[in-house]
Amino acid sequence: MSKIKVKTHSSSKKRFNLTATGKVKRNKAYKSHILTKKTTKRKRNLRKSTIASDANAPTIKVLIPYK
Repeated sequence: MSKIKVKTHSSSKKRFNLTATGKVKRNKAYKSHILTKKTTKRKRNLRKSTIASDANAPTIKVLIPYK
């Protein structure tokens, strides 16, 4: 018998990655529009990726089972 395959959530596979230690890496929000009122320093810090919170990580891992 074959193992049941789990479908990957399409938008999640584009937004999240797993690190080598299994943590969930994500990009920061608030970087797409209304950028004129935000300082250069703030926009520069929004470029960096960060680790998803411990509360959200298990849910995200279910959505991206094969990453």
